[in-house]
Amino acid sequence: MATAAACAHGRGAQVLAELESLTAELNGMVGPGRELLLMVRSNHMMALNQEGRHEEAEAEGLEVLRDLTRLKHLVPVWGIELCVLDNLVDALCGQARYEEAEAIARGNLPRAEGSMVAALHCGLVRSLNGQGRYREALTEARRLTPPGYRSQSGSLGMGTAVALHALGHRSEAEAAAREALADCERSLHPDHPRIREARMLLTRITADDPPAPAAEETARG
Repeated sequence: MATAAACAHGRGAQVLAELESLTAELNGMVGPGRELLLMVRSNHMMALNQEGRHEEAEAEGLEVLRDLTRLKHLVPVWGIELCVLDNLVDALCGQARYEEAEAIARGNLPRAEGSMVAALHCGLVRSLNGQGRYREALTEARRLTPPGYRSQSGSLGMGTAVALHALGHRSEAEAAAREALADCERSLHPDHPRIREARMLLTRITADDPPAPAAEETARG
């Protein structure tokens, strides 16, 4: 789906109206066909997060999770559910509600598989950095996990750099930030907000500024 690809490449703003139109169009679907609607709404959450509209993304996610509960007896929906939960982690981090984000990420990691492990793992690292628990964040960031989606490029590296910077390891933090930026530029669309965030992080580290407040420095999904 073109809208899903646009969201994954950080161009959610360009397809917000289309996602909202699709949601309205599919809203009357029932039974297993409702899966498509919930996938579209999960992508809408991602687009809202990219636009900084975290409260709206959270509200949408909670509605989708309630809908998924009613579908579980009809079709397997755990994949969509984990995507929604990952987006919910991003929404909570964007509101500086890091403890809640940590609980969701940590609580769902055991049942995740493949790339979703990597996605929730990045969310866990962000939430720990946001709480100032930098040593735990660094330990998690260095834990071996399956490869993530291309859309997650640079996210874990930025979380690593944030933790290293806060712990006073400036040269290692700079190296991690440079690698994260290169990863972002290599794999993401030039308009992806994470590229801008990685550049800002690198600038702070090379200027040897004190770590920024967690809500600003923690990378979004």
